[in-house]
Amino acid sequence: MNKPAGLARVTAAAVLGIDATLVAVEADFSPGPAAFSLAELPPGMVRDARERVYAALVNTGTSLPSGKYTLNLTPSNLPKHTSAFDLPIAVAMLAAAGRLHSTERLNHVLVAGELGLDGALRPVRGALPLAIAAREAGLATVIVPEFNAREAAVLEELDVRGAKTLAEVIGFLNGSAELPRTRFDRDPHLLGAETTENDLSEVKGQEHVKRALEVAAAGAHNVLLVGPPGAGKTMLAQRITGILPPPTVEEALESTRIYSVAGLLSEDWPLITRRPFRNPHTTISDAGLIGGGSTPRPGEVALAHNGVLFLDELAEFRRNVLEALRQPLEDRCITLSRGGVSLTYPSRFMLVAAMNPCPCGHHGDAQRRCTCPPAVVQRYLSRVSGPVLDRIDLHVEVPAVRYRDLADRRSGEPSEWIRARVVRAREVQRARFEPRTGMQTNADMTPRDLREHCALGAGGDALMRTAITRLGLSARAYHRVLKIARTIADLDGDGDISTAHVSEAIQYRSLDRAPR
Repeated sequence: MNKPAGLARVTAAAVLGIDATLVAVEADFSPGPAAFSLAELPPGMVRDARERVYAALVNTGTSLPSGKYTLNLTPSNLPKHTSAFDLPIAVAMLAAAGRLHSTERLNHVLVAGELGLDGALRPVRGALPLAIAAREAGLATVIVPEFNAREAAVLEELDVRGAKTLAEVIGFLNGSAELPRTRFDRDPHLLGAETTENDLSEVKGQEHVKRALEVAAAGAHNVLLVGPPGAGKTMLAQRITGILPPPTVEEALESTRIYSVAGLLSEDWPLITRRPFRNPHTTISDAGLIGGGSTPRPGEVALAHNGVLFLDELAEFRRNVLEALRQPLEDRCITLSRGGVSLTYPSRFMLVAAMNPCPCGHHGDAQRRCTCPPAVVQRYLSRVSGPVLDRIDLHVEVPAVRYRDLADRRSGEPSEWIRARVVRAREVQRARFEPRTGMQTNADMTPRDLREHCALGAGGDALMRTAITRLGLSARAYHRVLKIARTIADLDGDGDISTAHVSEAIQYRSLDRAPR
């Protein structure tokens, strides 16, 4: 549809969370004294955008007729705190001033990019969500900075054009120059997702811990490793992604969207094809872990989505930081409210934590004597609250490695073999929960699912009753044991949960047996 003289519209998008919403950048030009008015942006951003756009146009060799330029970004209720509107603002001003030969192409294009003063296009955050919004709106073409082009081209059916400068965009829209279409083949990247540099076969001994990690990976259960320094807790945790199933295309795209809005994608590897492994330091703030800021950005729990969040030295994290984990561990998402806007980031991750059993690290160690009084040990363990511990399915003791295991030249079972068993168990769970939305693994089961899928025989019921009486398990811990037992049965290919499955599951609640 032809626009009246002096009025132009360009399609852009604003990123909210990991999604993007289309924004219409409207520009009106009228001859007269020079003036620039831009609605829906804070005053400081209006001034910055005006200076960048004018300087970029001048240094590109494109002149604008003198007059009044009035710009409006709609809808007005969306936050637009981003420099990605520079390019659509410049294009809208050129179109309104009659500097584009035809505005017909603008009806089918989404434009995004930050402008340098020299007219160069700089990378923007959220190129993949922008491309998804364009595809859903039926737009055929997306123009983004060259750095972001392969990221947007992850959507193979979309026509993505990457540009280095404003001049290239103007030439393309005028039909006087061509921007090559950027293509990205997802298959080679996804096929390489199964390879891993860290293999469990490199870990000497600790066979029972490897088994616990296999159970955790099979059911997507959270796990806590407790043992003295040097026992290999970190080494074991770093290898758990190697036994997890490769991500699906949908999971890869969802993880990529999070890393895109966080600005963590590289030009050479624009698709997250391996499960994330995030390892924040003990000094991290609750905002760094959960996300936030004046312009909300995803935190570590969102960046670990579809992967692993590893918290080493768990008891050294500040208590408020650990307590902030309770919502994402329970709800599999995190909701942030900033400036009247509520954003939700997915956070379906496996929590793998490690800690010493006491301040000196040798409580219960048969090889070295612990120097900590019992009250100090109990106070140290209590740094991790009961509600947080209840949300960790497996508590596993990691003893010091024996010399004969260290000296053993034989390699352990490779991660590839373990991953094959984990994949089979996940397939059983997927078939079990397929009609349900949001249900993927045993860790997701609700109390209703436990009643349906975790019925115990007489022997298992008696064993569970004894465990609850003697260990004082909470209701939440009881449910965790049932979930773990269901996963162990799935690994064994059993439809029913046996007494042996329940017995092994109870062994993975070591801190319930420790005095607190």
